[in-house]
Amino acid sequence: MLHPAGPAAHAISELWWVMLACGLAIFLFVMALLFAALYRPANPSVQDRDESGTNFWMWGLGLGFPVVTLAALTLYGLFIGERLVPHAAHDLVTVQADARQWAWTFRYGESRVNATEGVLHIPAGRPVNVEITSTDVIHSFWVPRLAGKLDAIPGHVNVLRIEAARPGTYDGQSSEFSGRGYREHVFTVEAHDAASWATFLAEGTQ
Repeated sequence: MLHPAGPAAHAISELWWVMLACGLAIFLFVMALLFAALYRPANPSVQDRDESGTNFWMWGLGLGFPVVTLAALTLYGLFIGERLVPHAAHDLVTVQADARQWAWTFRYGESRVNATEGVLHIPAGRPVNVEITSTDVIHSFWVPRLAGKLDAIPGHVNVLRIEAARPGTYDGQSSEFSGRGYREHVFTVEAHDAASWATFLAEGTQ
């Protein structure tokens, strides 16, 4: 997840790092306030208390700070989420991913290949819509270096946009606890260069 190899994975990694940095900054800020409260001088008498200071702590830091912080992070999350939505794209490839206990079958509408088992073939540098479904129970399609994860639901098709920036082999898995054996419910994604992809489409491998 922290070594993305595609646009969607880069967006998710960016969001993760931003959330981590903000969370750490807020934690350190709260710890500093706690330290200041524990080691501050003796409290003044009730008559000498500054109401403006009390208002700052209650309304500024107690209400304003979390509202502004959470609103900013929410807007940023929505911005990142929009980048992950599978919009119309040029040179788009569509494949079908069928899950079952405990294997994956991948089908390619534009090639002579009827199906491949356990290996998803895609072209590098091109967006790929993976149409995900299941033949038995709920599974989950996840290639950490290429995109987020999406459930495979019986009788329903979910579409996940993935893309590999360069040719290579990427590990995939089902991250859904769907029964004994789910840990071995794995697959690989083989991203081809242009020549290798053309050969795959023309010849095919069962």
